[in-house]
Amino acid sequence: MRIKRTPILLSIAALLLVAIGVFRWWQGPLVPAYQLQPTDLIQNVVATGRVISTSRAQVGSEITGIVLERRVKEGDQVKPGDILLVLRADDLIAKEKEAQAALDQLRLARRPQAIAALAQAESQFAQASRESKRRTELFEKQSIAQEAVEQSKNNLATARAAVEQARLLVQSLAPDESEERILKERLAAAQAMLLKTVIRAEAAGTILTRNVEPGDLVQPVGKVLLEIARAGDTEILVPLDERNLGNLVVGQGATCIADAYPNEHFNAMVNFIAPTIDPQRGTVDIRLKVDPVPAYLRQDMTVSVNILTGKIDQALAVPNDALMNVHGTDADVLVVRDGRAKLVHIKLGLRGLAYSQASTGLMPGEWVLQGARARDGDRVRVSSQVLPLSQAASTSRKETPVKFN
Repeated sequence: MRIKRTPILLSIAALLLVAIGVFRWWQGPLVPAYQLQPTDLIQNVVATGRVISTSRAQVGSEITGIVLERRVKEGDQVKPGDILLVLRADDLIAKEKEAQAALDQLRLARRPQAIAALAQAESQFAQASRESKRRTELFEKQSIAQEAVEQSKNNLATARAAVEQARLLVQSLAPDESEERILKERLAAAQAMLLKTVIRAEAAGTILTRNVEPGDLVQPVGKVLLEIARAGDTEILVPLDERNLGNLVVGQGATCIADAYPNEHFNAMVNFIAPTIDPQRGTVDIRLKVDPVPAYLRQDMTVSVNILTGKIDQALAVPNDALMNVHGTDADVLVVRDGRAKLVHIKLGLRGLAYSQASTGLMPGEWVLQGARARDGDRVRVSSQVLPLSQAASTSRKETPVKFN
């Protein structure tokens, strides 16, 4: 009996296998798919920039001279008026003393002499006037000749001209008149040139570079002697791929990590987006304002930035490798419904590298096929796939996302 049952059992097993195979064939092939669940969707732009100051001052010399002293070095903090460099000033000191001496000579010698000369000329004019009057009276009495009268009139005219000349000289040498103003301007010019031998900081800031040492010859047209980062807002200059421009808005927050301090992070905010695109690199420059500024931050330091460009809580996120026929905010996906693949048109919202938001067309819990693994209407079986990583860093196209603690 056992021998006869064996073929029957084998036949039944074969029939079962055939039935299972036919059922599987009827169900369709096994295809990888994702089950959609609401999740928080974050869109970031990740890039690399460098620390800059709001502005920098390049310090040079307005005169030609030899550097006598250098009072600062790199990293020093300076305030307006602080002395940076001192130049040798022997010839300028001599010119200042010469101009001062000329002004003193005017006030102490030339002006009193001119006043005295005017008084003498007026006295002589008065005497000449009396003499002319006396001789005229004598001539009328026929006591003297006509020639004596004419001589007295000539003497009177000469005295009058001398008075006028002395008066003009006194006027020109008077306080705040032309002569004194010229000498004052000459003295002020000499003093101004002397002041230029002491080079001072015009604004508060930090010394970045120095290219001068005592003994160096400096000239008005020459190299930059010192470079100062003006105190004020600290910013991060970031050149971004122009494809990210549509995601950027002034006021967006960012998390930053200095390459030199990978375990530290600080916050920043987008405060400037350049109005032009670099045509050669295809980038747009943006600036991030850092506030507060970490103590370890240095000028030109390399910084990785992660700009939060969008966030939606409990969004229906579709892995990007499930999207087909993407055109702007339109896309198609294959959804498994009633055991068949169905081509569904959806609208996209927030976009990223790993995920995109499906704003219309899909429901939580539905299965979407990974890529075009079937055609519309095909029977399929679902092979559950692990959702892609870096969902929280669904980053716009730029560089490798950075992990922030």
